[in-house]
Amino acid sequence: MLNNLQLSLQFGKLADAATHRAALPRHSVARWIRHALAVDAKITVRIVDAEEGQALNRAYRKKDYATNVLTFDYTQEPVVTADLVLCAPVVAREAAENGKSLQDHYAHLLVHGTLHAQGWDHETSAADADEMEAYETEILAELGIANPYAG
Repeated sequence: MLNNLQLSLQFGKLADAATHRAALPRHSVARWIRHALAVDAKITVRIVDAEEGQALNRAYRKKDYATNVLTFDYTQEPVVTADLVLCAPVVAREAAENGKSLQDHYAHLLVHGTLHAQGWDHETSAADADEMEAYETEILAELGIANPYAG
């Protein structure tokens, strides 16, 4: 049984907003996130440009570049409350470089960010990274999406 999700989907100022909106229909975003949830959640997904993505990464992670996804988790129990911020130009570039569809890459990053919001962390150890990667791959397979880590 899938968990209850209150979803807010927001798009910042984007030069090619139509492309990103087309890859992120609300029902798909909700489906991808729900598959990664272990409990009920209130999640805001915000799609941003490189400038906003870089500013957030610099302010909150002290890294001065735009990254693909940032997770801001506020509560994990009894309800996950989080913001997932995805940088559209970075996501598009990575999808193209890796020969993946924009939609599949967004799905992967939303699953990834949702796991982070629930306490999963791949930066603590190699074992944690392997465990998180395996779980992501399993969730994506349930969604009919190929292993994003496969060669």
